[in-house]
Amino acid sequence: MVKSAPETADIAPEVLAKYEPVIGLEVHVQLLTNSKIFCGCSNRFGDAPNSNTCPVCLGLPGTLPILNKRVVEMATRASLAINCTVHEHSRFARKNYFYPDLPKGYQISQYELPLATDGWIEVEHGGGKKRIGITRLHLEEDAAKNLHEGFAESATKAYIDYNRCGTPLCEIVSEPDMRAPDEAHAYLTTLRQILLYTGVSDCNMEEGSLRCDANVSVRLRGTQEFGTKVEVKNLNSFRFLQKALEYEIERHISVIESGGRISQETRLWNQSANRTDPMRSKEKAHDYRYFPEPDLLPVHVSAAWREEIRRALPELPEAKRARFVSAHGITPYDAEVLTGTQALADYFEAVAKAGASPKTAANWMQTELLRRLNDSGKEIDASPVSPVALAELLKMVESGEITGAVGKKVFATMFESGRAAAEIVAAEGLAQINDTSAIEQAAREVIAKNPDNVAKFRGGNEGVFKFFVGQVMKATRGQANPQVVNDILRRLLS
Repeated sequence: MVKSAPETADIAPEVLAKYEPVIGLEVHVQLLTNSKIFCGCSNRFGDAPNSNTCPVCLGLPGTLPILNKRVVEMATRASLAINCTVHEHSRFARKNYFYPDLPKGYQISQYELPLATDGWIEVEHGGGKKRIGITRLHLEEDAAKNLHEGFAESATKAYIDYNRCGTPLCEIVSEPDMRAPDEAHAYLTTLRQILLYTGVSDCNMEEGSLRCDANVSVRLRGTQEFGTKVEVKNLNSFRFLQKALEYEIERHISVIESGGRISQETRLWNQSANRTDPMRSKEKAHDYRYFPEPDLLPVHVSAAWREEIRRALPELPEAKRARFVSAHGITPYDAEVLTGTQALADYFEAVAKAGASPKTAANWMQTELLRRLNDSGKEIDASPVSPVALAELLKMVESGEITGAVGKKVFATMFESGRAAAEIVAAEGLAQINDTSAIEQAAREVIAKNPDNVAKFRGGNEGVFKFFVGQVMKATRGQANPQVVNDILRRLLS
């Protein structure tokens, strides 16, 4: 008899350390096409329930599917971006199972002949890089969306929205190469970024256009044989993925350490209880009774079409990061941040192209622009400060026309008002003060008001010098040339 899992919170660290997790992810990606995979219905999210349906996606008798060519093109683009081999010939199959969200009683998917296989991506983890293998990328149609009234065990009503039924999906199946929940998190983060760069999906996890199933098992460290795996279905956030994996790893170890046996099953993440719950016993391929889809011709991706798609691929994140470091002279960390999205990378390059120093642009974007965008809940595309406007401000700082401190105040006004830097500086009289007599007058007044600090400085307390600099800058509204301030104070205090 299989023992139930004990509580996992009290597992000793030395017991956890005896075991090695083995993790693989199956990622379902909704492709960003205008219409569905086998019919002309709209693929738009958020429309009224059951408004984007037709006899084909509702599975009515006598209907025939017609493959959307754009779906194959976008899936091929995704495959090439993750280093898969795209096969010239692939084929759809019928995956048979019965559930209210599947009106035909089967799902059209790919089985023994998928679109692409044998890929990989590199992820940053533990201070280094690790290559995670990708087994396959195949195409399939999405099922409808179920909504239950009340808890699943006692639900009195169930609602089905067939708008999602027939939405084009590509499923990306990794090798079981991940050994920790944070490694799986890094893999999913990297994969999502690549897919966003290619434009094949919006990867919006809240809307369900990126969903993840995790396969997890544990084994004693040093052994080669895999343990019994469990699948955790439909993880729709990075946080839930990590928490579900952490829970499952501890649950597996608890069962094994107590003399029990892991059941191969499918489980769901229970967000409110912070645990996984059993859903069903894990199906095997023969349970689905796969056979070739008789209503669709095999998929043909010619070598010429494949290479045409490859040539149209954008510069991907890893290559862009390397180029930013070599061409713009910024740090690898800055390049990592600034290539977070295509839009952010484009903004940075536009600032540099407009004449600002790339290093200065990188610094200001991270310390000023991104902070204010985050505080205001705006994306980079909605920035009130255009790349050209930011470049003009940075050139004023770099040339000494205004100080860095004044520049930050000007930027804040630019962000709030949309006005140009030169207009703000002129209107508010913020140009840098280089007049040595005016700066010296301010410095003498500060020194006269602070005899105790003068004595400390002359007694060898070098740290108090910053106080005098700050007071002079305050007296000049941050407009005094900092180097001139330093030089004059040194002379007067000595």
